[in-house]
Amino acid sequence: MKRIGLFGGTFDPPHYGHLLMAEQAYQQLALDEVWFIPSYQPPHKEEAKTTAKDRVDMTKAATQGHPAFHVITLEVEREGKSYTLNTIQTLKEQFPAYQFYFIIGGDMVEYLPKWHRIEELVELVTFVGVNRPGSTTNSPYPVEKVEMPLIDISSTMIRKRLKEGQSIRYLTTPEVIAIINKYELYS
Repeated sequence: MKRIGLFGGTFDPPHYGHLLMAEQAYQQLALDEVWFIPSYQPPHKEEAKTTAKDRVDMTKAATQGHPAFHVITLEVEREGKSYTLNTIQTLKEQFPAYQFYFIIGGDMVEYLPKWHRIEELVELVTFVGVNRPGSTTNSPYPVEKVEMPLIDISSTMIRKRLKEGQSIRYLTTPEVIAIINKYELYS
């Protein structure tokens, strides 16, 4: 049975923090692959700063160097608000023999009770909370824990630095930076 990590997000833009989370889950849980799932419109966020196509392209560029990392466009193709339950149900139908692990940041673990139809969701997927060293998160739902080194990078910080004309080198991959520069994203 294939063990697949699912990593949903806006990825606006993707950065080394995202890649490190995925890598730590991949290694520590002995996953076969990690599928990045850019959302069209997450239900808990305002509109993305860039188009779904730009975010898919950047996510593909960011993950291209890892043979086990793949980008699936299920939520972008569906359009509208992206609920994890709908995505997991679709993937379970397409790949019934796969075991899915949904990767979330440790800070999101405490919000699981507020997720759309969470009781159904926990029956379909194993949640993986990626924690920073020394952090503790509690949830009434089962969550596998993965530890990762402290790295303080966020998409919001990258967008802010770009707006202020500061460098984002070493915060995201050169391929993502090339796309941002080519299409003048976040300016």
